[in-house]
Amino acid sequence: MTTLENDFLRVSIRPKGAELTSLLHKPSGIEHLWQANPTVWGWHAPNLFPVVGGCLNNQLLINGKTYPIERHGFARQSFFETTESTLTHAILSLRSSAVTRVHFPYKFEFQIIYELDGPRLNVTYRVVNTDEQTVFFSVGAHPAFAVPFYVNENYEDYFIEFEKEEPLETHMLSSGGYFTGETKVISTEGTNLPLTKHLFDQDALVFKNLASRRVAIRSNRHDHAVVVNYAAFSYLGLWAKPGADFVCIEPWLGCADSEGSPKPIEQKEAIQQVEAGDVFEASFSIEVS
Repeated sequence: MTTLENDFLRVSIRPKGAELTSLLHKPSGIEHLWQANPTVWGWHAPNLFPVVGGCLNNQLLINGKTYPIERHGFARQSFFETTESTLTHAILSLRSSAVTRVHFPYKFEFQIIYELDGPRLNVTYRVVNTDEQTVFFSVGAHPAFAVPFYVNENYEDYFIEFEKEEPLETHMLSSGGYFTGETKVISTEGTNLPLTKHLFDQDALVFKNLASRRVAIRSNRHDHAVVVNYAAFSYLGLWAKPGADFVCIEPWLGCADSEGSPKPIEQKEAIQQVEAGDVFEASFSIEVS
């Protein structure tokens, strides 16, 4: 386990999946991450790579061949090596291997960089192309934040505050987790989306065209908040197990497949790429205020 700490935050990261397992706000003593109750949802904050969401037939089509791939990719189940670690900074790395090439034939190094900066945790995804061809991939975050923050509150005291007042058009998912082509506008109160235990009865809310690049979890009863900034990410997912005491805020570069016929990886919606010998980076941050 890797631990980072400053005057504001103490965070823990486990080798499996390079997954954040604790985000403790030291001044208040509040643990802001969901603690992975296995009877409800047994994750804290999985990192999604080399795909986000589900692929049709659980397969990737790359250079004319199919490769088996699980929903959200293999990184969250893989063990990362900590290659750098100080009191406030750590780099965890997953290198391609015979195991990863069964699912994803490219040569790569996937690094996740965690860095504390005051009350903010910066998270950077770095994909190093060590292959001789272009590497196509998707990457995203899936942190689950515990709600409510205090024991004397209710889930319904909370809301998601968007940076801008705008229509929230979610893209609907089938029972298999693929986009259907249908959309639905979610009711808001100005910039605020109230949290309810039934908000996610029809699966995640997936927004592809937001102007907002910052959202916050806030309460009607106090000013303590968790703010997620995701300027580098084009899609945003919100999700919780219906009835559970958490909400996931998920910045994505990539998304699930749409119903229909599989497409080659380079034609997948929102696919990312990094050329041979190059490095891709995208960052988001979690701030406790």
